[in-house]
Amino acid sequence: MEFKDHVCELLNTIDACQVFFDITVNFDLTKNYLDLVVTYTTLMTILSRIEERKAIIGLYNYAHEMTHGASDREYPRLGQMIVDYENPLKKLMEEFVPHGKSLSDALISLQMVYPRRNLSADQWRNAQLLSLISAPSTMLNPAQSDTMPCEYLSLDAMEKWIVFGFILCHAVLNSDAAALSLWKLALQSSTCLCLFRDEVFHIHKAAEDLFVNIRGYNKRINDIRECKEQALSHAGSMHRERRKFLRSALKELATVLADQPGLLGPKALFVFMALSFARDEIIWLLRHADNIQKKSTDDFIDKHIAELIFYMEELRAHVRKYGPVMQRYYVQYLSGFDAVVLNELVQNLSVCPEDESIIMSSFVNTMTSLSVKQVEDGEVFDFRGLRLDWFRLQAYTSVSKASLGIADHKELGKMMNTIIFHTKMVDSLVEMLVETSDLSIFCFYSRAFEKMFQQCLELPSQSRHSICFPLLCTHFMSCTHELCPEERHHIGDRSLSLCNMFLDEMAKQARNLITDICTEQCTLSDQLLPKHCAKTISQAVNKKSKKATGKKGEPEREKPGVESMRKNRLLVTNLDKLHTALSELCFSINYVPNLAVWEHTFTPREYLTSHLEIRFTKSIVGMTMYNQATQEIAKPSELLTSVRAYMTVLQSIENYVTIDITRVFNNVLLQQTQHLDSHGEPTITSLYTNWYLETLLRQVSNGHIAYFPAMKAFVNLPTENELTFNAEEYSDISEMRSLSELLGPYGMKFLSESLMWHISSQVAELKKLVVENMEVLTQMRTSFDKPEHMAALFKKLTSVDSVLKRMTIIGVILSFRSLAQEALRDVLSCHIPFLVSSVEDFKDHIPRETDMKVAMNVYELSSAAGLPCEIDPALVVALSSQKSGHCNNIHCLAKAINQIAAALFTIHKGSIEDRLKEFLALASSSLLKIGQETDKMTTRNRESVYLLLDMIVQESPFLTMDLLESCFPYVLLRNAYHAVYKQSISANA
Repeated sequence: MEFKDHVCELLNTIDACQVFFDITVNFDLTKNYLDLVVTYTTLMTILSRIEERKAIIGLYNYAHEMTHGASDREYPRLGQMIVDYENPLKKLMEEFVPHGKSLSDALISLQMVYPRRNLSADQWRNAQLLSLISAPSTMLNPAQSDTMPCEYLSLDAMEKWIVFGFILCHAVLNSDAAALSLWKLALQSSTCLCLFRDEVFHIHKAAEDLFVNIRGYNKRINDIRECKEQALSHAGSMHRERRKFLRSALKELATVLADQPGLLGPKALFVFMALSFARDEIIWLLRHADNIQKKSTDDFIDKHIAELIFYMEELRAHVRKYGPVMQRYYVQYLSGFDAVVLNELVQNLSVCPEDESIIMSSFVNTMTSLSVKQVEDGEVFDFRGLRLDWFRLQAYTSVSKASLGIADHKELGKMMNTIIFHTKMVDSLVEMLVETSDLSIFCFYSRAFEKMFQQCLELPSQSRHSICFPLLCTHFMSCTHELCPEERHHIGDRSLSLCNMFLDEMAKQARNLITDICTEQCTLSDQLLPKHCAKTISQAVNKKSKKATGKKGEPEREKPGVESMRKNRLLVTNLDKLHTALSELCFSINYVPNLAVWEHTFTPREYLTSHLEIRFTKSIVGMTMYNQATQEIAKPSELLTSVRAYMTVLQSIENYVTIDITRVFNNVLLQQTQHLDSHGEPTITSLYTNWYLETLLRQVSNGHIAYFPAMKAFVNLPTENELTFNAEEYSDISEMRSLSELLGPYGMKFLSESLMWHISSQVAELKKLVVENMEVLTQMRTSFDKPEHMAALFKKLTSVDSVLKRMTIIGVILSFRSLAQEALRDVLSCHIPFLVSSVEDFKDHIPRETDMKVAMNVYELSSAAGLPCEIDPALVVALSSQKSGHCNNIHCLAKAINQIAAALFTIHKGSIEDRLKEFLALASSSLLKIGQETDKMTTRNRESVYLLLDMIVQESPFLTMDLLESCFPYVLLRNAYHAVYKQSISANA
């Protein structure tokens, strides 16, 4: 209510003073007057659209009465105003009858500005608008205009002035051709105007409804209908062509200024004109896309809008970056040229009252005192006082009875408008950017905003401009107002959520493209695996021997690498398209290192890094192709090949984006060496550990697979039920090395710990059997030199077969672990040879008398490097035996006995060497007793058991052959080797 009263009072004062309005002369006064009228009209229109307005003011009055004990004294007037403004424009038309002269004069002054701004794209193109290189000879000349501030004045604002203004003073349309021309031009350009944010005003319907009840306005009504048809049929295409022109014009402008930023000085006007023109076209499209009877929808769907916004952001970035360059230029311009010209104009004034003279002199003095040194010293400039003085001077000189009338000295007004623009180039660049290129209105068109973003990502040629959408989120806070502080948090949260969503989607899109490229590269890499060369070799052999090739007309298999042979430069493969799309999108992600949105900083590259880490982790686990139901898993060598191909692609990303891909590798691959990753998901370490323990080694225990030391691999045995996998393809030295590469020392340690857990469970069962036979074993220990007594005691032992079976299982596990440790040592020797040699040297030279705890620390270090150790049960000795294996894996007993003995005697702090000597004495005595037996069952496999004793001594670091010969004749070993050899020959025959 108070606002309405103040507006009415001010309008009456303006009419009483007969103020002169001309947008080209007293720009600030005229602009603010027209803004006041439009703001007042808009407010009343929006008020009439509130459905529950009567209830709201009633509740307000009731609350006021409860609080203060009496109703608001303005309540009757407020209620009457609500009733009067049910049809706001009709009421305002009546209200503005006395203000028609001032308003129409201000509006008609736009005839020199609005038609010049509202030109077609062809006219812009013919005039080479905004081009710096069209006239090279004048490139360094400052951009000049008699109407400087009008050049970047918002077209949207002018159209609101014209439409609302001439509705309020409609009588002038019948009497002034210039007014009618402006009115028609505005009606032909748009079908709706912005009232406030996303609230729109449909021009033609509202104007027609108002004029239809006025006598003699049939011609005006016909004009409105014609203009509506014109707007519906041609406005869309006209604005589409403008956007097309502006895309190329802004691209040229941004490119030239990036190369020669010094041109921002003389050509600053071009920059702000370009920003204003582009902003107007973007807002027009945004407003009309959802508020028009779509006869031709193509004109309102612009898939290249991101490119225009991107070049706007690029120009804004140039202005912010090279602000000091512009300051230097315009400080010199103001002091060296503007001050001189203004001084001359003031001197030539025929009449200049004292007050006006003082103000003008202060202008000259302020500009004359400027120097470049102030810019170099980083001094903060503030010309707000000068601009406010000029605003006051416009008011003084625009009234009808002014001694110094600005209407008679238009050159002074135009010169001062130019000076005001120059001062803004020194101290108000940020405000100028907001004035000419603020797109915070997108905050209120979230659906259209997101749709534009999706269209941008879907079009590969536009994806390089997608960063403009997160950058637009930095504009949102400029639409907040200090009179509504509670809205600040809501708008801030919206800007954060949208910015986060855009960056996340961009990173996802890049991640998907990278994944597709990785898939293609993995496929190409897979073609180079040895398993694929069998068919090629077979074809070559058949061709050489001139054998039939099988199926007739079978196409010859393409060799790897044929995809790189191009017969035509125009041939584009799927991989080429993916790389092109990725490079475009990565340009956008890499465009800015970070951006600040509502006191938060976003780093686009970190979004990509985090998505790559997540996808790389899932891809590695996925490439294992582990099937829990069928217990199938990829061979380690094949997985390693795929991972390397994947990593090669990821490393190439550094060519597109400044990210540390090594950090991604470290984070992901280190997590894969643990049992679970950071998200609690299983890793390749856990998958392969489970598979080797639960699938391969379990089949060994079941007798389907045997370990062959000579081959250093586990091999399938012929059985009735064939296994679904070939054990040798998962356990030979090349596969174990690949496994070590994938799991690394940490993963191999986890594998060893899992193996040791299984051994510990077997040892626990063995302990139960020992306790069960404790009395007999104690007697046997003291009776090993009494053969008859030993034989009797042996028969008292229970679960002998179970002991043998469990010791065999332990031996199998330790044999597998020795393969793994040997592979780990080979891998580490390639990667860190100097470190491995240092650890090995340290281990080999540890003194025998060293404290066991210290020795165990050394062994732990050595085992982590895959080196064989003497004592530590968790690290086994690499096999050096060259003997063949046995199908029942009984040869693994030697390793089990040595490792278990070393472990137990270390734990119980006994002498390992003494205990093993005692074991040798007991074993040799028992075996010599077997040699004297005649029972066939007792002497069955006697020679093989002799060889087992020899293997135990050879495996042990504590027993020697001399010690064995002292208690067991070597001639028996020689005969045993001969007998076993003959037996194997006959079996093979």
